[in-house]
Formats: sequence, structure tokens, C-alpha cells
Amino acid sequence: MDPKYDAVIVGAGPNGLAAAITLARADWSVLVIEAAEEVGGGSRSAALTEPGFIHDVCSAVHPLAIASPFFRTLDLPRLGLELIHPPVPLAHPFDDGYAAALHRGLPETAETLGPDARSWVRLQAPLVRHADVLVREILKPLHVPRHPLAFASFGLRGLPSARMLARRLFKGEAASGLFAGLAAHAIRPLERPMTSAVGLLLGFLGHAHGWPVARGGSGTIATALAAAAQELGVHIATGWPVQRLAELPASDAVLFDLTPRQVLPIVGAALPEGYRRRLGRYRYGPGVFKVDWALDGPVPWTAEACRSAGTVHLGGTIEEISRSERDAFDGRVSQRPFVLFAQPTIVDSSRAPTGQHVAWAYCHVPNGCAYDMTEIIERQVERFAPGFRDRILAHHRMGPAAMEVYDANYVGGDITGGVQDLAQLYTRPAPRLPAYSTPNPRLWFCSSSTPPGAGVHGMCGVGAAEALLARSRRRATNQSFVPAIE
Repeated sequence: MDPKYDAVIVGAGPNGLAAAITLARADWSVLVIEAAEEVGGGSRSAALTEPGFIHDVCSAVHPLAIASPFFRTLDLPRLGLELIHPPVPLAHPFDDGYAAALHRGLPETAETLGPDARSWVRLQAPLVRHADVLVREILKPLHVPRHPLAFASFGLRGLPSARMLARRLFKGEAASGLFAGLAAHAIRPLERPMTSAVGLLLGFLGHAHGWPVARGGSGTIATALAAAAQELGVHIATGWPVQRLAELPASDAVLFDLTPRQVLPIVGAALPEGYRRRLGRYRYGPGVFKVDWALDGPVPWTAEACRSAGTVHLGGTIEEISRSERDAFDGRVSQRPFVLFAQPTIVDSSRAPTGQHVAWAYCHVPNGCAYDMTEIIERQVERFAPGFRDRILAHHRMGPAAMEVYDANYVGGDITGGVQDLAQLYTRPAPRLPAYSTPNPRLWFCSSSTPPGAGVHGMCGVGAAEALLARSRRRATNQSFVPAIE
């Protein structure tokens, strides 16, 4: 007879593993099932181009991982994770050869922003001062804040659109371009409300914690989480694509580190028809087109700051970035897309042969777009680094369809688990309290399609596990109460 588990988790990305660890800490027996041959989801690494070159298949730079309240409760360095910092977290070049730069220090950053130096410090300093408090508040599901003043300070700044906030605060191109690049991680038009929140979050995280990379590749994050789970007795089974509920071992609860699109065919009639219809209306956002390169030397950036930056945002002015993000959201292919570029080998020589480098870049494209963006992306890099193409030994490309094959959660290439806007932030995947629950008390979501959403932080899994544990405790208390008989 197959063993019965307290919980089975389908999907071994960072959120699924975080849910497993949280439940195992409460002495639950847990099985994690992963369709791929290795754990990690969006946090995996592979030799995509040439032997000896290790590339991050999806996530590459980790401001949320280093700041994650959950990850900080684990001794991940003991289990093989080392997060390392480039000299400059982020650079943002312009066509005149100048680059704004996000440094760990506010004064150093301000020095790159010309007339907006004081405005940047005034905007970021209060958030940096309360960074750890704010991260804990932001990475929780809908709740009454424990630190309302700090959270309100962030919320008031983050509610407007990025375009509106930049117009209100900044006079020059450097600060508005730098902020636009940060806000564009929202993968929504910068004219939309709350895009400022993403720019502010990534900005103060850079100042407070940095934008590190994982030595040896992002896959070390997942393997360290898996090791932590296994030390607590969690069983992990890989190479098992779950097709339906009936094939799962007996358990009291099933948690899905999947988006609604994958969950619906698995659960079938185990969820009521009305709820299934709501899940079917869940909205996915733009996809990504990604290119990895093996290079015979460092990228020949024109701007000095870019040469020591782990991440480089390629898009120039706020107007150009806004146009690119609006195109992707509205179903158009941009000929000058905003490109997010990472060069981990400036601090991690283990990823390439001596003297050589790897680089990683992606841009946002319409969901499901089949257009090959390789040439366009390389043209954007060449724009700020003349001679870049001469450095290329090999490249590997992944459009939206390939991203979805790599990880079925990336529906149409959407790496965020669904649009994160006012209508689909705390209510993802459907309006319920707690957000992770379903009408079937046995079935739960724990993926990035739940609050707080995308990022390598594990907090969606933690939130789901804590909600499940709280419900279990309430039920145990109710069952143990027996009214007296007069």
C-alpha cells in the first residue's frame, strides 16, 4: 500500500519547496512531485551553448532572494548557496555614452543622476531605512500591516504610475530612465497604476541588499532549498508530470505550485464549475524572448559603469522604455525593445572557461509571440556596446513557446504567473480568503499565481502553507471541543 502523506505538493520551484519546508517544520509528512528531471522551476542552470559555459535558464539576478524573510530563516550557505555581489548592482546607459548607476550607497547613486540627485535620495532614503520591515509587509498576502506608517509611506509613493511619479519628481533623463527600467520589471505599461511600486521595491532592495547572483548559477538556489527540505524529511520525486488527481498518493492536502492553466485539467470536477470558470478567466501577461551567449571576452560597453554592473538595462529614455512595454502589452513587437541584460561572470568566473564570459538577456513580447527577437536584442546590445557581436562564440534563444516547454507555468512566455495589476494582485488566482484556498478544502495553490506574485523569494509557498496550517489548527480545535451534557 502506498504511504499516505499529510500534503502532496505538485511542482518543485522555489515556492513549492518553500511550502514543503514550512509544512515539514510543523511535523507534516510531505511529498513534492516535479515534472522535470530536476527541481527548480525558474531557478535552474544549464550548459545551453558550449561545454564549460553555465547559463541561467530563467532567473539570474536575485534582489528578492537575498531579502526574502523566508530564505533568511534557512542556513542556505551551508547547503551550497553563495550569493555574490557585482561592484555595481545596476547600470543604465544612454546613447551619449553616459550611464546612470544604482549603487548600494545612495550618495554614490545620486552622483550619477545630475539635477535629480537630491530627488532620488528623498524618494529612496525612507524606504531604505525601513527596507526589512517593508519587504516583510510587501511579500505577504492581504493583511493588516504591522508597520502601518512604513507601509503607507511605500504605498503612497507606489500607487501612481511610473510615468506619473517620474514626471513629478525628476527633471533629467538619467533618473527618469533609471527609474523606468526598474519599473519595467512589472511587465506592464508604465502608464498603469502601481508600476511605481515595482520600481521603488527593486530600487530600495538594490540599496539595502544589492542585486546578487548565485555562484555557479541560479540552480544552486533550488538545490539548496531541496536539501533543506530533505533534511526535514520531505520526499522529492522528479520526472513525474502529473496528469490527474487520481494518480497522486493519498494525502490530506494537495498544493499546486502551478498556474490555473495547468491546474484545471488535473483537478477536473474536484472543483465546482463556477470556480473553474473563474480560473479559466485568469489573465496572463506578455511573454519574454531570451538569448544566452557564450563570449570570448567581456562585453565592450561604452559606459564605464556598465563594465562593473551585474545587470544592465538597455532602453535609454523613459519614453523609449514606455513605448516598448506598451507595445508588448498591446500585442505589438517592438523594434527597439527594453532589454534586461545580466553578465554574472564579472564576479563568478566558475561559469565560463578562463578569460571567457556568459551573458543573458531578454525582452518583453506579446504573449505567445513567435517572432525571433535575436537580431533585435543583439542590435540593442551593440547600440551600447559596439563590437559586442564580435565577442559571440555561440548563442541560445528561447521564445515564449520554448519558455513554456521549459516550464509549463510560463504560459505564452509569461514568467510572472499572470498579470500583476490592481485587479489581479491580492486576488490571484481568484477572489478568496485565504487567497491560496479553493472551494475544495483539500486543494490549494502555492505558486506565483498567488500573493505576493513573481520572484525567487518562496513567499507564495510560505503563505499557502501557513494558511493551510492555520485552517488545520482551527479544525482540530473545533473537533476537540465537546459540549457538556446537562
